[in-house]
Amino acid sequence: RNMSSAGPEGRKKMRECNGLIDSLVYYIQGTIADHEPNDKATENCVCILHNLSYQLETELPESYTRTIYMQRRNISSNDKTPGCFGTRSRKVKEKQQDIPIPEEKSNPRGVESLWHSTLIRIYLSLIAKSTRNYTQEASLGALQNLTAGSGPMPFAVAQTVVQKANGLPSIRNMLHVSHPTVKKTAVSLLRNLSRNTSLQSDIARAVLPDLVLILPSSVLASDTACETTASICYTLYNLTQSSSHNARLLLSADGLPKIIAISMNDSNMFSKASRAASVLLYSLWSHTDLHSAYKK
Repeated sequence: RNMSSAGPEGRKKMRECNGLIDSLVYYIQGTIADHEPNDKATENCVCILHNLSYQLETELPESYTRTIYMQRRNISSNDKTPGCFGTRSRKVKEKQQDIPIPEEKSNPRGVESLWHSTLIRIYLSLIAKSTRNYTQEASLGALQNLTAGSGPMPFAVAQTVVQKANGLPSIRNMLHVSHPTVKKTAVSLLRNLSRNTSLQSDIARAVLPDLVLILPSSVLASDTACETTASICYTLYNLTQSSSHNARLLLSADGLPKIIAISMNDSNMFSKASRAASVLLYSLWSHTDLHSAYKK
């Protein structure tokens, strides 16, 4: 567990170690099957896998990069027609199109297991069943790492979490735990997931009211709480930017007074959250059909 946090070279060596990742996954599967999700060694295994999933997309061996990203590059090079708004419209179009996902192997080995749906379901199971904060945080953190990039792999993992494995209810429960870093990691994961336009309606329906509920109404007491608040605002920004329906959902959850209060707090420690809230307010105002509701 300590060695897995020793930097990129350490991660590379451990990912390449024959049988190591497979053994960790095998052990966790055993403890889940035996209904022992709070086992200390399971916590250690999950923390190692969490660390090995960090920067995974950028640190993948070239053989995997060629296999996973070749289709993506072919699509990108064939679609170079500029739209009315130049590069921005191309980016939106690229973001919204179906990114080709390589067929998942039925029997993954080694580094392939790190983004496989089997391990994603294991993380979600531990989030739902374990009461150990470190196990919860590491499971959420591994999913956060795997959904952090913009390529086919993070996109596929996000789809699995939200649509195939029905992971949102378990993640939503983590928003209401008392442990601040577990809550912060759950929000960061939701922020990553909310970047996928095809998943935004599902995410808003499942967690938007909960995100508004855990927004603070007054000045925060810690850096962690401030970062969590900023992440919530950016998640709400992603969910409402292109959806008047989701903006109305935020309004009906009484989110506007909280966001205004956060945006107006100019203390140094709170500035990150204040900026995020201001960005969210600016975006919400772009829904002109809601102006009269906002004013009320």
